[in-house]
Parts: sequence; structure tokens; C-alpha cells
Amino acid sequence: MSQLTITFIDTTGIQGYVFSSNRLRENIGASHLVSAATGEWVEETLEQLGILKDRQTKAIESSNCNAELIYSGGGNALIIFKSKQMAIEFTEILSRKVLLEAPGLNLLVAHQEFDWNGQKKLYQVVQDLVTNKIERQKYERIVSAPLLGLGVTASCNSSLLPAIDRSNTYIKYEDGEEEKSYLISRETKQKLIAAPQANAKLQKLFAGVVDPNIYQFPYRTDNLGRSPGESSYAAVIHADGNGMGKRFQKHGNGKENRDYINAMRELSRSIQQAGEKALIAVTQTIINSIAEDKVVGKLGEFKLKGKYYLPFRPLVYGGDDTTFVCEGRLGLELAALYLRELEKQTIADGKKLTACAGICVVKTHYPFARAYELSETLCRVAKKFQEESRGNDDESFSALDWHLAASGLSGSISEIRQREYKVESGELNMRPVRLNKHDDDWRTWEGFTDIVRQFHEDEEWCDRYNIIMDLRDVLRQGSLATQEFLRNKGLDKLPDYPKCSQDIDKLAKEGWLGKKCGYFDAIEAIDFYLALDE
Repeated sequence: MSQLTITFIDTTGIQGYVFSSNRLRENIGASHLVSAATGEWVEETLEQLGILKDRQTKAIESSNCNAELIYSGGGNALIIFKSKQMAIEFTEILSRKVLLEAPGLNLLVAHQEFDWNGQKKLYQVVQDLVTNKIERQKYERIVSAPLLGLGVTASCNSSLLPAIDRSNTYIKYEDGEEEKSYLISRETKQKLIAAPQANAKLQKLFAGVVDPNIYQFPYRTDNLGRSPGESSYAAVIHADGNGMGKRFQKHGNGKENRDYINAMRELSRSIQQAGEKALIAVTQTIINSIAEDKVVGKLGEFKLKGKYYLPFRPLVYGGDDTTFVCEGRLGLELAALYLRELEKQTIADGKKLTACAGICVVKTHYPFARAYELSETLCRVAKKFQEESRGNDDESFSALDWHLAASGLSGSISEIRQREYKVESGELNMRPVRLNKHDDDWRTWEGFTDIVRQFHEDEEWCDRYNIIMDLRDVLRQGSLATQEFLRNKGLDKLPDYPKCSQDIDKLAKEGWLGKKCGYFDAIEAIDFYLALDE
């Protein structure tokens, strides 16, 4: 039988669902539910239809299996069924489970019949399905409006939906930990129930690195390693792979049906593993730093009853799209470390995996949803910089952008930079920056961190904190004011950037190169950057 049905499952509004709450525990649970809906639940639903897990990837055209799972996870899934009726039955079972166990999460499902032996290849069928049906659904679907309650109902503190219970019913607190109980809706309840499952899954993934008898992943931003009275900041990091959609299309283009399935499955699996391995490497670095006393004492008290709270917590992971939170002073370092580790991984198509990251550092109790929104925007800014800085035929490179909010935030990133970083001489910020050294550009992560290190450690600068802070204001006045300031302080020049083809000597003497200031970002980050290497 060559007449088959392809089913594509996608999720919409993931960011709003995961990050709508300002409570980390609920974000953790929501992320787990998104992952489960297009991962474990898809496999469980196929099992309910009689397709056992060990047979879900058997070749459908040459076996007696009624369905084949091409890939699942990361917010979408692709399945082939031998009949449209089974595809519809599968959708009904999965939809019911999502409605009951992940209320508020929106699934998009589209079916397309096709002839396995026909002239139209599976690659083109999938492209048409996504373009003509899934994308259209995203824009044309009627958004459901939940009943927001009656005059006699109380509202959930997180979602503002009608409350059905209190939070403490579903939260198991650690010894010495406590949190004020609050009203919750059915959606929030399911997120709280899923949070321990998320941590168990995370602990399993990091089993070779994280000893649960010593370390635990925090449920609250307060446990990320804040220093009460001194520093109380959290960083939200969002990273996204470069050109992944086109990469998948190119890898599958022109392949025969079975080759296409194998290629998509292999590429999806390799990217999933790459993201996980990169996060494991980041976690290992943090644990090594704790063991070597590089961060303990610098990050405040994050130890509880003999266990360490890791100052780091992945939220969305396993693929090229990753979001994690950490202590504010580790945000820049861990983002760069994650991108670097991601580039080391082997991908099925043989090309290097690059990504861009946005880092937003805010007060610990700043609205989490807003911080995530800004980190996502910063990631897009870094992507635009990456695309504009390379030619059409050049390879992509990793880049990162950040914002350090010592106080509150008002407006979009573009508005903030226009208001706070735009002066008569040009732009005070050098961001975004390339991750790796480049002979034609001084705006690199290596250059930025090297300037911060010199301000901290070089004999000429290490004991001149007040002068460095004064320099920050002088840089606003332009290169002439900077040169005069250096002369008055008995300094020849500012710290040197690594050698490149651009005039870095002029940059060191004037503080500016063209319309970009090279030192404002480093001075701003002095109290917000903690290196984990030697």
C-alpha cells in the first residue's frame, strides 16, 4: 500500500506559555510540558495505538507497522501513518492529553495524504504541508479566549485565570526553604506538578556530571547564588542556531523518500545531542569552579543543608534553541562558554554549528517574562549583526549581545540604546560582538574580556577603580575629551585590544574608533562579569 498520510505537529505561543509567569518554578514546569507534548507524549500516544516504542522508527514502506515516527521534540513532530483515520485518531488522543495535562498550550496539527511511489517526493510534501497548512493555521486560527471567571471567583496570581487551589498543595519544599502560598489556576497547577518531573529529567541528563547528593538545580531565582545586600542579579540567556531552517531544507533537498527520512532523523538527533552536550560542558565548568573555590564566596550563600544549589538552571534545552538562567555575574561568561562548546559538536550534515545569544541581566525579582523577552530581542540583534557582517558566501559565526540593567528597564532595546548609548560622537556600546577572534574586526568576545581583565588586573589600572568609573562619563564626551582625561591622569593610553587589521592603537589612545566606543561596555561590565577560567 503506497497511499500514506504525513502528520506534522507544531506548537504555537511557546514563549508566552513558558515565560508568562514571574516564578521560576512555573517556568520550569511549563518548559517540561512543552517538551513532553511533542516528545514523550507523542511516543506514548503511538503506543496506545498499538505501535510499541521499539517499532516506532521501523521503515513504514517495508514493515507491518502502521506508523513511523520521523522525529519529535523541540516543539514539533513529524509522523507517517498508513491511514488518515489512524492519523486523526492519534491527533484526538494527543489533543485530549494536552488539554488535560497542559492546559493553555496550543497545538497545531496538519495532515497530508501522499503516494509513497508517486512522482512528488516526501521532501516536497513536507515543505508544502508546513508552508501551506501549518503556517496558515498560525495566522488564521481563531484564538480561544478562556473564561476569566465570574464576580465570585478569585484569580490566579500568575495567570489571572480563575483559581482552583493554592500553590503549597503542589510544592515540596526543601528543608529550610519556604515560600508564601498563593492562588493558582488549573494551568498553573499543572506547571507546578510538572516542575519536579522537569528536575528529575534534568538530573538524569546530567547524571555523569551532577551528583544529586551534592548538587541540585534551583527552583527559584533566589537560590542562584545572590549576595544579599551586595549583589542580587539574575541573568536570562537565550541562544538560537544560525540558519537552521534553511539548513534542514538543504540537507533534505533532492533526496529519495527513505533517504530523506533518515537524513532528517539523523540531523535532528545530532542537533539535539549537540545542545545537550554543550550544556553538560557548561555545568561541568561550573562544578569545577565550585570545587576549586573560584565562585564560592564570590556568589554569596547558595548552600543548603549540605547541598549546593547550582547557580545555573536550563529551562529550554536539547537543540539549537536554548534558554537558561544563572547568577547575574555568570551570565556573560556562561553564554560565551555555551556557544563555544556548541561549535565543538559534530553535526550530521558535516557543517559547524554556530549560534547567537542574547543575555539580559536584571535584578533577581525583576519580572521574568520581561527579562526573557529582552534576551530574545538581543539574540535577534546578534543574528542581524552576524548576517550583515559576513558575505553571502561566507560561513556563519557565533555572536552575542547583552544588556546589564543595574536598575529598571523602560522601553525596547532599540529605545534604550538610542536613549542611553547614543551620543554626539556615535555609539557608546560596541555590542554585539563576535565570539571568536577575527583579523578584520576588533569587536570580539576575546577583545571585550581582555579589556575587562586588564582593568581588573594590570598594575596601571587595578587600583584605579574610581578613575575607571570617571572614564565612563568622559567617554560620553568623545575622543578629544578622553585624550585630555588620560593626559591629566598621567596615562599614555587605555588597555590594548588584540591585534587585528584595524587601527587599535588609535582606539587605545582615543577610546573611539570611527563611530564606536571600545571601552564603555567593558567598564559597565566590571561589576557584572565573573570569569571562570584562570
